[in-house]
Amino acid sequence: MHGEAMAHASYHFYAEQAGYEHLDKVRRLFGEAAQTELHDHFTKEAQLIGFVHDDAANLRESIAGEREEATRMYPRFAREAREDKDYNAARLFSEIARDEARHARAFTKALYAITHHRGHVPTGQMAEPVKVVAGKPKVRSKRTLRNLETAMRGEAFANAKYTLYAEHAKSRNPKVAELFRRAAAVELTEHFAEEAVLAGFVHDTADNLRRSIAGETYEATKMYPGFARTARDEGNSKAAALFTEIAGDEAAHARAFTKALEHLHHHRPAGRTDS
Repeated sequence: MHGEAMAHASYHFYAEQAGYEHLDKVRRLFGEAAQTELHDHFTKEAQLIGFVHDDAANLRESIAGEREEATRMYPRFAREAREDKDYNAARLFSEIARDEARHARAFTKALYAITHHRGHVPTGQMAEPVKVVAGKPKVRSKRTLRNLETAMRGEAFANAKYTLYAEHAKSRNPKVAELFRRAAAVELTEHFAEEAVLAGFVHDTADNLRRSIAGETYEATKMYPGFARTARDEGNSKAAALFTEIAGDEAAHARAFTKALEHLHHHRPAGRTDS
């Protein structure tokens, strides 16, 4: 599930980069793949393990996660970035820690409101999307870069799980659903995005396609087939079938990305990045 969440976030920003390069077909391809990773693969895997619980339990889990990030993970990352003189990263980690603390407080108020039938569910903060364009890392320390990558994986997973929590809450607790939707947007379009800028995560579209092909090929030929074999050995036919299905999807993504890369090489004039 973490891999699917990260793929969704990655492809979201790869799609934006393709758009900046006026590569509309590639932009749509990445956008469609991003939706598949989240709304098909991540969602089906979550259903298989009973990942989503009732709204109160989902809020409790979210509070614990946000508090961990606000009080331990991000403060440690900020301290280490200052030690390594990556002051831009230190400021960002500290800022995100404060955001996560706000999320924890909002989720706590929402939990009280739905369990005690008193008070109100907060609306949550609106996301202020950050533009991510191809670029090099803006930090000097390998440790800071590793911490940025760890943080990005966490933000991608938070975005994905809050999306599912929002979907679950929309019928009985629509205000809780809106709170989760807003938190999901902040995690992806602010936190992940700001970390991606510092990490130099997004490259030009040709390189983004190459990286995506490598990742999808690995999942299609090694990771998911291995998961399927293990599931069959354990007598879990549902999991085996799902892993096999997803392996096929990832192979299709790899083929589509390969075709797009070949088309890019054949049709883009040398030296241009905007065709």
